[in-house]
Amino acid sequence: MKKFNQWLASKITSAVGTMWCAYIFAAIALISLPSAIKSHDPIVIVAWVAQTFLQLVLLSIIMVGQDVQSKGMQQKISETHAASLGEFELAKEAREIANKELQELKEIARDIHRVIRDVEGKK
Repeated sequence: MKKFNQWLASKITSAVGTMWCAYIFAAIALISLPSAIKSHDPIVIVAWVAQTFLQLVLLSIIMVGQDVQSKGMQQKISETHAASLGEFELAKEAREIANKELQELKEIARDIHRVIRDVEGKK
């Protein structure tokens, strides 16, 4: 039952979180606008704007906006991850080069010590 509920909630969220749904909600809300205006009661008009139009329409628009922002953030995360992996590979290559250079320097130092011992041994 839990999987079904999650599946259903996901489907409803996907449907409500679209601009098409926002347009439909706006059309539904506008049906009652003439009655609110005809009442000439500021409280009824404000209630229509706040409780009918804004709540219905903004729900979908906010969900669409959050989805857009989430995708943008995911793109940034992916780009940052890729850049970090690239830098890591460069650091590994630099370390390998440094290790090779260190080995070469050690060999040169051994050669220098050998030459010094040979020169000292001939004295």
